[in-house]
Amino acid sequence: MKSTFAVRTMRAGELELALEWARQEGWNPGVDDALAFWETDPSGFFMGTIGEVPVGCISVVRYGESFAFLGLYMVHPEFRGKGYGKALWKKGMAFAGNRTIGLDGVVAEQENYRLRGFETAYRTLRYGGIPKMPDVAEASADVGPVTQDKLEGLLRYDAAIFPGLRYSFLTAWCGAPEKRKSVMVGSGSKIRGYGTIRRCFEGYKVGPLFANSPDVASALLAKLAPEAKGRPVYLDVPADNTEAIELAEAFGLSPVFETARMYRGAAPKMPLDRVFAVTTLELG
Repeated sequence: MKSTFAVRTMRAGELELALEWARQEGWNPGVDDALAFWETDPSGFFMGTIGEVPVGCISVVRYGESFAFLGLYMVHPEFRGKGYGKALWKKGMAFAGNRTIGLDGVVAEQENYRLRGFETAYRTLRYGGIPKMPDVAEASADVGPVTQDKLEGLLRYDAAIFPGLRYSFLTAWCGAPEKRKSVMVGSGSKIRGYGTIRRCFEGYKVGPLFANSPDVASALLAKLAPEAKGRPVYLDVPADNTEAIELAEAFGLSPVFETARMYRGAAPKMPLDRVFAVTTLELG
């Protein structure tokens, strides 16, 4: 009997395959992203298969009842042009329900997303290169590690910037110092910023980098950048935040890639002046 195409929830271990496909597409995910992604919403990752052969995927991670984020949407090159992408898309949209949906669309696909009801909120520029340490990075801010006892305050700080509650994600993202270095300024109700750097298939990525001021963001980045040990560092920077652009350039980084943050539904109000680097292009 000939096998037919079907879309189902990913099984354990299949997210690693999706991230490998993302690497092959040049998206450069983190080498240890899978577990933290999975913890965010295990039911929000889907695999398209022909029989038992995986051929495509999509993620629609839900953050509460009003917001979801779409990512990892791709069909393996050997199986494109057969309508499998449409079936994956339909599954993801149904899973999101009536929530506002966000995504980061590459330039070539943005018109397709507009036709599907998404509108551009802002451009995102990926800055990358071997970082240099400018004098402004020597801020007097008290930068320290994110520890378990500081996570509750960090979650509250993050919730004032990111458009959805992400307790499970941040607990996994910032609670694994052997996989990602996370630092912050302040504690409790007086947190002024935090950031994380992780190893990717090429170099390192910083994200998120949230801060109340450019000086705090600079101090955080100065603490994180040496983790790369001379290898490239990348930040996905909202183009509307001119101070974030200036910060990336002050560290010697240059634009290498562009996407657009797009939403279907009411765009959430985000304080972009505090977003010096988005967390990930896959989960928002």
